[in-house]
Amino acid sequence: MEEPHIGHIIKEVLRQQGRTITWLGKQLGCSRQNIYKILNRSWIYTDMLLKISNLLDYDFFKCFSDYRDQKTTKIG
Repeated sequence: MEEPHIGHIIKEVLRQQGRTITWLGKQLGCSRQNIYKILNRSWIYTDMLLKISNLLDYDFFKCFSDYRDQKTTKIG
């Protein structure tokens, strides 16, 4: 399993919910350009991820827990 790219995951959840980058930017008080910069990175600050998780009602932290659990299972 490949390490999660959180920006790609957030984009996919936005698409599934019919929401836009502009909408997310307005909710977070950020410009559209800043949102694109955030989502093009493979990492994100936890406080920002928590805000986005709450806005989209989606547990993005679980993506990392699942990755860790699968990696641990393969090692052990």
